Amino acid sequence: MKAVGVIVEYNPLHNGHVYHLSEARRLSGADVVVAVMSGPFLQRGEPAIVGKRARTEMALHAGADLVIELPVAYAVQPAEWFAFGAVSLLHRTGVVDSLCFGSESGDLDSLQRIARVLAVEPAGLREDIARRLREGASYPAAYAGAAAALAPGGVDANDAAALLGQPNNSLGLHYLIALQRLGSAIKPFTAARTGAAYHQATPGPGAIASATAVRRLLMADGPEAAAPYVPAATLAILRREWQEGRAPVHWERFAQPLLHIAATRRASELEQIAEVTEGLEHRLSRTLAQLPEPSVEALLNALKTKRYTRTKLQRMLTHILLNHTKAECSPEKLAEGPAYLRVLGFNAQGQGLLKQMKKTASLPVLLKPSTFVHNQLELDVQAQAAYALACEHTNTRMMYSDYYDPPVRL
Repeated sequence: MKAVGVIVEYNPLHNGHVYHLSEARRLSGADVVVAVMSGPFLQRGEPAIVGKRARTEMALHAGADLVIELPVAYAVQPAEWFAFGAVSLLHRTGVVDSLCFGSESGDLDSLQRIARVLAVEPAGLREDIARRLREGASYPAAYAGAAAALAPGGVDANDAAALLGQPNNSLGLHYLIALQRLGSAIKPFTAARTGAAYHQATPGPGAIASATAVRRLLMADGPEAAAPYVPAATLAILRREWQEGRAPVHWERFAQPLLHIAATRRASELEQIAEVTEGLEHRLSRTLAQLPEPSVEALLNALKTKRYTRTKLQRMLTHILLNHTKAECSPEKLAEGPAYLRVLGFNAQGQGLLKQMKKTASLPVLLKPSTFVHNQLELDVQAQAAYALACEHTNTRMMYSDYYDPPVRL
């Protein structure tokens, strides 16, 4: 049984994701799809609009066979560590043969050439990134520029810069670097992104809209507004989550606890939190005192600069909310890789793959997290509890659903 891996967030799952799942099977010739999915908080540092169980259901209805959770320690990280954590999970299953990711270019060859150079972290890379940061570039732009400058023979530096300036290409590069560093035999494929661009805020004329556009529709007018751009099963799940008060979850649902934490922590305490760098603890304290209104959106707008992107700031606020320290999220800690394979859901095909995984996996396979103790898992449980408290209708069981609820079965 051949298995292809995909790395996803599904915030929420839409028609473009269905296309990606279909292409993943076609390009790889796989029989089953294993999805590594972020939990309640996402790579760009924002809460998912619906919970991870609902998004797992969406994935299984759309064509995934087995869904594994990316621990929050990796899910809320810059591309390098997000990619490393997710690829590590696929590698450690022992059953995944290939990886298919979306990209704007569809140019796997150029991305692989650059990845082979960067996987060994060439001398001068970090110094070049630091120089670009001092000149005012954001970290993504600094990394892309420094990486392009090291483009290997056959890849023009200007072409490399344009290539890496696009978000899916850049993330795909980090997947390829992770495969190189892990010495993984997983074979990569890429599916060219079709339809809407990654950040396109409004739907185009077709049936594929970006997740950003779909979320805007959902926030403005509820599930029915997103109907043209999501599969029928996703729409039904969205309707249920809205009706039962579990959605939509967004940053303002966290405003009171987040602003309370930020306002009552000393600068020396905030400085210990992940992504609070370069004096941001002082900027945060000054900005809070001058906010026109006590909202997360107002805080982000006031903090944002050319250098400090919204994504960087959102990740910082998520780490503050969840009390993720620099020590817990240090490169040394993250380089150890995820400690377990947490199963969120599966169908009949996925169940068969699970049986195989229990023999081949080099990490514990968790269906009942209550049977396992690890700091990464504690962070996952805490993240789910914080997320549940932002839902309109919540209870203790929802907060600690990681202990109570079995994997979703389709």
